[in-house]
Amino acid sequence: MSDAERALTALLELMARLRAPQNGCPWDQKQTFATIAPYTIEEAYEVADAIERGEPDKIRDELGDLLFQVVFHAQMAKERGWFDFAQVASGIHDKLVRRHPHVFGGVSLAGEAELSRNWEEQKARERAAAGAGGPEVSALADIPRGLPALVRAAKLGRRAGRVGFDWPDAQGVRDKVQEELQEVDAALAGGNVHAVMEEMGDLLFALANWSRHLRFDAEEALRAANAKFERRFETMEAAARARGVALSSLGPEDWEALWQIAKGQEAKRQEGPR
Repeated sequence: MSDAERALTALLELMARLRAPQNGCPWDQKQTFATIAPYTIEEAYEVADAIERGEPDKIRDELGDLLFQVVFHAQMAKERGWFDFAQVASGIHDKLVRRHPHVFGGVSLAGEAELSRNWEEQKARERAAAGAGGPEVSALADIPRGLPALVRAAKLGRRAGRVGFDWPDAQGVRDKVQEELQEVDAALAGGNVHAVMEEMGDLLFALANWSRHLRFDAEEALRAANAKFERRFETMEAAARARGVALSSLGPEDWEALWQIAKGQEAKRQEGPR
């Protein structure tokens, strides 16, 4: 038995022990798929955060936390007689073999575009097979509702585009963004809070799909913008403290001056030593 097999076996046994009706952990015993799901999502984000920070030890630890979530769900399913961890692992193994015929099936696929097309075609066949004998499967089927909204918006747009419902090019989506912005302004003028929220949602959906047409990830772009804002705000806080000024006492002009300082310092850091 390899080190990986021993470690995984020990983890599976530990999970079963935690859930044991006798002498298990009361907290673990009472958990359900619904109560654990938020932790699963949180752990996935913590993996992404560790990767973004470039911290190998943290990535290892967070991957362990995420793996524990998979083991937890598999144990609860086993208790209900649905499936166990081995079936989870076998299922993803077989799926990846199916989706890589150029590696395991002797099929020749040239270029990233053809690889991507084959991947999506295989996924479509799997969705159709899963719906065999039932109502016709929607082109938008199985896009998880729990995804971050910007990610899901892009996926919805991409999936609809595969059956022909899409903007012709990036300029077409930009025009839609402008249209939605005007509709937000109109809703604001009308004073209807619900209408403003609805139109703002349409604007965000259009922005996510404009990003898709420009071939970058809107979620990634927003994460980068969040990180940039956080860095700059912390620089402003430090500058205010260095001047002995309370943040609550700052006016708009003071904030703008500090913002320009933060931008300037960041620009210098990006330039690096000369």
